[in-house]
Amino acid sequence: MAAVVAREAELLDLLCSLTLNPNPKASTFSLAASLNGEEREDLLSLANSHHVVIRALAPIEDHATRTGNTDLARWAADGLEKERSRIANALTWLEKICNELEAAGCPTTVMKSLDHWPDLGNDLDLYSTAEEEEIVALMVDRFKAHIEARSWGDRLAHKWNFAIPGLTESVEIHVRRLGQTGEHIQLAQRFVTRRRKKTVEGHTYFIPADEERIIVATLQRMYRHFYFRVCDLVNSATIMESGQLDFKELQQASEQAGIWPGVATYMVIVSDHVKRYRGTAIQVPLEVTKAARFGGEQIKPRARFLRVPMLPQGAALYTLQLTRTAFRGDMPATFRLSLLPPLASAAAVAYRITGSDKGVW
Repeated sequence: MAAVVAREAELLDLLCSLTLNPNPKASTFSLAASLNGEEREDLLSLANSHHVVIRALAPIEDHATRTGNTDLARWAADGLEKERSRIANALTWLEKICNELEAAGCPTTVMKSLDHWPDLGNDLDLYSTAEEEEIVALMVDRFKAHIEARSWGDRLAHKWNFAIPGLTESVEIHVRRLGQTGEHIQLAQRFVTRRRKKTVEGHTYFIPADEERIIVATLQRMYRHFYFRVCDLVNSATIMESGQLDFKELQQASEQAGIWPGVATYMVIVSDHVKRYRGTAIQVPLEVTKAARFGGEQIKPRARFLRVPMLPQGAALYTLQLTRTAFRGDMPATFRLSLLPPLASAAAVAYRITGSDKGVW
């Protein structure tokens, strides 16, 4: 078991080396070339879980082709071809869904999914300010969608998942709320009021502004799942280095929502990982480093992901959010947040008994 854990950590390190460093070291490619058939499939599976299949395999294929390693180049090329085919189909469906929702008067923004480009996640995440009944009716009537079972967490967060014939990916739509218990309403509205257009492979979508892209990544990683995927590091590093991110706007919105410590911590973790794999950290304002509660040194590989420790770090961020939400007098959001500990406990028990927490979370 120890050997399996060590190998998984090594493969995660390999993915980070391939994707966070635009010029991977020779040792990175040597490790990739040394993998046997089973290990290659493990790497591909891990890259899929971390939404970096294209970004990991492309440099491997390029280097293998240039150095004459035809076997490795062929393996990487096959993986790239299959993934690009899947993504092309998903992008076509995603545009159809967004266009239909917009035409029906349901303003919709694509969250997270397009941040992975040239990769794409295993589900398609949307946010809309429309009524739930309108969205559900449209998805069922226009796309013959099947409504997937909703957990207590889904209901609290006002989140719906749909399976559409012909589309491998699940479509996840957040309606009027964001956050692990649906505690964010005003913050969520920014995802439509400040959205902008993005064109990918000839398809055009609405996506959040850069500030909201960092916020939604923080909500997912620091306040809900408590683990990072490699894509989170790569995606956010790109945003932070773009020169387009308005740190003051981000801080103001995050403070109003009670999550600025989590947002600042998230960005410091990203910066620390960039430094680890490139040698130079991303420069962030002093306000970010002062507000951060911990850094990348606390993030450890375990069970396929890069884990944020729940105690005391994760719990402390939750406590700060709850306290600040109560202090500003938002009692509905405070009540929703107070439901998180029992929900999390129930999910943990369900996981130990059945191996799944989906009925709760």
